[in-house]
Amino acid sequence: MLIRDSLRMHRSRVRAWASLMILLPFVLGSVGCWEQVSPEWFPQMKRQAAVQAYELNEFYGQGQGLTPPEGTVKLGNPYPDVAMMPRAEQEKMVNPIPSSLESLKNGEVQFQRFCSPCHGMKGWGDGTVAGPPFGKGPFGIVLPVGGPQSVAKVFTDGHIYTTITMGRGRMPSYRRIPHEDRWDIVNYLRDLNGQGGRN
Repeated sequence: MLIRDSLRMHRSRVRAWASLMILLPFVLGSVGCWEQVSPEWFPQMKRQAAVQAYELNEFYGQGQGLTPPEGTVKLGNPYPDVAMMPRAEQEKMVNPIPSSLESLKNGEVQFQRFCSPCHGMKGWGDGTVAGPPFGKGPFGIVLPVGGPQSVAKVFTDGHIYTTITMGRGRMPSYRRIPHEDRWDIVNYLRDLNGQGGRN
């Protein structure tokens, strides 16, 4: 009898503690989120300040608000999309990269990496993809961009840049080459043809 009574008391204590443990998170959680008393932030979570779309704010007309802070660097591409430009504007584009030794070295590296398989190491149109002699391979004649027969001599910097960017005829687009490297290739072609650069 004594054992049975003590077992009953033990079970009731366990039930009471279990009920308390189940209710405790609900009680503590609801108190923490329901009433906020910090005047620095907001008196209640449900009554916080919110700005709706197209709502006039206090900075309207003061040149602030949505303008970037002073000293920020503009994101995005500083180069125009040449595909959207008329052909005449493409031809008039001026190379923004000066023809320095650093530019010529980088242009040579980029030319050998991307252009030489078709145009050849010296730009004569005799690359391995074009086939010998002078590009009369399975892809047809590849135009020489260097040497005595170079067609690059008569084209503007903008024309060469847009040809690298968009491709022309059988030549594919090389947009994957960064903009500055494309302009370095233009500088290298000018040097290759004796039209500027190191001399």
